[in-house]
Amino acid sequence: MKHLRYYIKSSILKISSFLLSLTILISTNTLYAQALQFTTSASGAEKFKETQLKATALTTADATVATIQMDVSKKFQKMEGFGFGLTGGSAMLIDQLPETKKNAVLNEIFGSGKDAIGVSYVRISIGASDLDAHVFSYDDLQKGETDSLLLKFSLSEDTLHLIPILKKALAINPALKIMASPWSPPTWMKSNGASMGGHLLKQYYASYANYFIKYIKAMQKQGIAITSVTLQNEPEHGGNNPSLLMNAQEQTEFLANYIGPQFKAANVKTEVILYDHNADHPNYPIAVLNDATAKSYASGTAFHLYLGQEAALLEVHNAYPDKKILFTEQWTGAKGDFGGDLMWHLEHIVIGTINNWSSAVIEWNLAADASFNPHTPGGCTECKGAFTIQGDVVSRNVSYYIIGQASKYIPVGSQRVATTSNMGSIKCTGFLLPNGKKANLVVNTGGNQKVKLLEGDKQIVFEMPAQSASTIVW
Repeated sequence: MKHLRYYIKSSILKISSFLLSLTILISTNTLYAQALQFTTSASGAEKFKETQLKATALTTADATVATIQMDVSKKFQKMEGFGFGLTGGSAMLIDQLPETKKNAVLNEIFGSGKDAIGVSYVRISIGASDLDAHVFSYDDLQKGETDSLLLKFSLSEDTLHLIPILKKALAINPALKIMASPWSPPTWMKSNGASMGGHLLKQYYASYANYFIKYIKAMQKQGIAITSVTLQNEPEHGGNNPSLLMNAQEQTEFLANYIGPQFKAANVKTEVILYDHNADHPNYPIAVLNDATAKSYASGTAFHLYLGQEAALLEVHNAYPDKKILFTEQWTGAKGDFGGDLMWHLEHIVIGTINNWSSAVIEWNLAADASFNPHTPGGCTECKGAFTIQGDVVSRNVSYYIIGQASKYIPVGSQRVATTSNMGSIKCTGFLLPNGKKANLVVNTGGNQKVKLLEGDKQIVFEMPAQSASTIVW
C-alpha cells in the first residue's frame, strides 16, 4: 500500500510538471510541434523536403529575421484548384505508357497520397490546341462545304487519347475540375477559311454557340463534366496554329446574344469565363462586363502573363468583385533555367496572382517528349511539359514543382487570408484550409533567411535556404 501511495504521488507530480511545462510553452505564444515545412530550392537540392519545426528562441543576434503576419479574420477568395493544361499531346504521351506506369503517373498527378501532387483543375482544348499532333475541329469538312446544323459533329479525335485519360483521372479524383478552351472553330465558320487567325463569321454565331453545347453534352455522355469554358484562347493572338481573333465587342455580342441565351435554353450549367489572354489588357474583360446582358452570363475572367503585370487581375476584380478571376496559362520553355523559372513562377504566377484574387492557377502544359513534341505545324516548338515522356521513360520538370509546391498542401476550398511580410525578398500568401489547419506559401528571393511567422497568439520560426520556396502547414 505504501508503494502504491508513492507511485500515485509520483505520477501526480509528473503530470503536474508536464502541465506546467505545457502552460509555459503556450504562454510564450509559440507553436512548433504540429508545424511542417516543405521546401523546394532553386538549386534543386531540396524538392518538397519535409522538416518538422522545433522550438527555437529568438535572440538579439536575430535582428535580420523576416516577419510574416497572418490575420485569419480577414478573408478573401476560396481556391478552386491548381493544375496544368492537359493537351491532346500530353494525353497521347501518357496513354502510350505501359499500363502499370501510366496508372502510377496518373495517381502521382491526380492522387492525394504522400507522393502525389494533388492536381485539382485541368484545362483542355475544344478541338485541337497547338500542342496536338495536327489541327482538327469536331466538324471538319471539304473546302466549300458548310454544316450549320452540325450534323457531322464528332468527338472522334478526343476518343483516341484525351477522353480515356480524363476518365482515368476522374476515377482517381472524381472532384477534378475541367476547363475547356477553343483555339479555333471549324474553318468553314471563319472569315479567312483557315485554321490560323481570321474572325468568326456573324452568320455562324448561333451555330458556334451550338457547337459549344454539343461539345459539353457529348463530353457529359462520356461521364466527363465540363466545369467551365472560355470563349477563345488568346483572342488577341492570331498567329498560333490553330487560332482565332475575337475582339471585346465580338466577345460581348457572342456571349450576350448567343452563348448565354443558348446555354440557358439548353439548360447548360457550365461556367463561361471571359478573355483567357494576357494581363496587359484588363480593359478587354472590363469592356465585356460593362454590358449588363453579357455580364449576367459570365462567371469570371481568365488571364495569362506573357505580357502585363499580375496587378491587372486586381483591377478587374475591383471593377467587378462579384466575378471570379482564374489564371489559366503560363509556359516554361526549352531554354529556361530550373531555378529561374521556379522562383519567377512561384512569385508571380502562384503567389502574385493569388494575392490579386485568382482562385485557380493552371500552368502550360502537362507533358511533352524530349524534343518538345507533339505540336501542330506553326505551334509551340519549345513548350516544356511538367513531365518529359520519352517512350516509357518519365522525368519531372520545373512546372511540376511550381504547381506541386501549392497543390500538394493547399487543397480546393482553402481560403486566402490577409498575409504580409516586412521584408521585400520574402513573398507570401496564407490560407485557412478546409480541415481547420492553416498554411502559408513563402518564397525567399534572397539569401539564407530566418523567418518568423506570426498568427494570432502563435509563432513559428523557420529557416529558408537562399532562393527557395517553403509551404508551412500547421
